[in-house]
Amino acid sequence: MLTPMVAGGVAFPGLFLLSKNTLQRLPQLRWEEADAVIVSARLVSSVQAIMASTAGYIVSTSCKHIIDDQHWLSSTYTQFAVPYFIYDIYAMFLCHWHKHQVKGHGGDDAGAGLPGSTWAVARSYLQKEFLMVLHHAAMVLVCFPLSVVWRQGKGDFFLGCLLMAEVSTPFVCLGKILIQYKQQHTLLHKVNGALMLLSFLCCRVLLFPYLYWEYGRHAGLPLLAVPRALPAHVNLGAALLLAPQLYWFFLICRGACRLFRPRGSPPPSPCPAQD
Repeated sequence: MLTPMVAGGVAFPGLFLLSKNTLQRLPQLRWEEADAVIVSARLVSSVQAIMASTAGYIVSTSCKHIIDDQHWLSSTYTQFAVPYFIYDIYAMFLCHWHKHQVKGHGGDDAGAGLPGSTWAVARSYLQKEFLMVLHHAAMVLVCFPLSVVWRQGKGDFFLGCLLMAEVSTPFVCLGKILIQYKQQHTLLHKVNGALMLLSFLCCRVLLFPYLYWEYGRHAGLPLLAVPRALPAHVNLGAALLLAPQLYWFFLICRGACRLFRPRGSPPPSPCPAQD
């Protein structure tokens, strides 16, 4: 178990540092540190998402029996990805810190790196990214032990499908980079927004009804009867995983309403007002 975790602990921070240093030192680029940190963090998230979704596809398509079939990638990649969630909490904080400095909220004390300003930025980071930090912590403290110990080698198909939820992440990351560089009105941003919306809907929101449907097909049950046939803790876990996805999907839909609304037109009633 330790070997994949050590490999992940080296790979994700190492890729971040390599990307950041490359963006800062290449003569053709020479980006400021803030830009290099933010783009590098998005790059690592995208690489992890591609690896996770690829592993998930291999596992889910290899397991013909959705309960008993096993694939070595399911446990190996889960162990490899644990350090990513720990690293990403710190990477998100670095991104928040640099955005804070660029906006000039820190003043002289923040520039000097004094503890008071650090705690102020940390508090604002936790307030803004509380749900994401909670999600990452739950992946390490709850989902990882459950997937490695509690499953006892059962249900690799379902774990593979859950890994494929990361398909939407590269589109999310690219969208954030385009917004960072004020490219909201480009064709690339609009195409990426549509792909992000579609992939998030299919791979994160509709994923859970699909998993219930697959179990019902295996057990010979109609979809609506599956929740009653499963233990309460399984339904509770699925609900806790689905809840933040629904919230983030709402935010994506709100952004899509603003993105595709004609310029100068009043917002339609289904879309919340712009913050």
